[in-house]
Amino acid sequence: MALQQQLTQPSQLVGQLGQDYATQLTGLTSVPLDTSQFAPTVAGQDPLQTQAATLAGQGVGAYAPYLSQAGAYGTQAGTTMGGVSPYITGAAGLTGPMTGAQMATIDPQTGQTVTPTLAAGSFMSPYQQQVIDATLGEFDIQAQKGLGTLGEAAIGVGGYGGGRHGVAEAEYQSQSDRQRALLNAQLLQGGFGQAQQARQQAYQNQLGLGGAQAGLAQGELGLGTYQRGMAQLAPQLAGGDIQTLTGIGGIQQQQAQNVLNAQQQANQMAAFEPYQRLGTYGQGISGLAPMMGGTTSTITPDPTALQTALGWTSVMGGIMNPRIGT
Repeated sequence: MALQQQLTQPSQLVGQLGQDYATQLTGLTSVPLDTSQFAPTVAGQDPLQTQAATLAGQGVGAYAPYLSQAGAYGTQAGTTMGGVSPYITGAAGLTGPMTGAQMATIDPQTGQTVTPTLAAGSFMSPYQQQVIDATLGEFDIQAQKGLGTLGEAAIGVGGYGGGRHGVAEAEYQSQSDRQRALLNAQLLQGGFGQAQQARQQAYQNQLGLGGAQAGLAQGELGLGTYQRGMAQLAPQLAGGDIQTLTGIGGIQQQQAQNVLNAQQQANQMAAFEPYQRLGTYGQGISGLAPMMGGTTSTITPDPTALQTALGWTSVMGGIMNPRIGT
């Protein structure tokens, strides 16, 4: 008995396409992919971010010089304020009655200037005695002239040397002495008044210098306060700059990262495009094969020795066992 086999073959066109597909698939998959072309990458730090980091490093401790300077001004202000006390003390010594040291060469008993040289701190004029002497000398000259006029008048009336003449001269001399003493007192009082005015001015000067010293100390304290304010402001300003630079730098860094991501995706698409194209090609062949049909052939191979033997056995059995009724 001969065995038959049926073999279905695709159409010639589908077969050619399948062979071409297999060739391309083998060639494509035999070449390794360069995955470095689409490996993930990270955008580097933007220059503004670098500047912000540098500024942040510089800003750490930037307040210290201001605080140090503020402390120096505070110390200096304390020293300056300490310099006020001598002026206040000096001014306090210029109140009340004038002391002997302040009057210096004025004799407290007679009120006379005993020497033209004044001690330190005196308010009396060193030329007071010369002024007094010159003034009294001129007074004495004029007084002598008046005494001579009185004698001439007595001679004219024939009473020179008489009692009435003597009384007149005595009264004149007494009056002259009183005027001389009054003039001397006025000169001394004028010098004393000038000394008092000088002392009052010195008092005002001492208070003014003390006030100026105190004002200077207040100014130094103000500078110290200003420096402390700068110490607080400097980090705030630096922080604002750092925040601005960091924000803008972050935006630019994100943009750079977006560009890298897009490039990575583009490289990946380019690398896998042949595979996608070949896959589309294979799907097209698979969809085309049923529509193109194929050929079915029956193959009867030559009988083998066993098949021949089995055939003769079947023939002999028929001969040996005839059917009844045929």
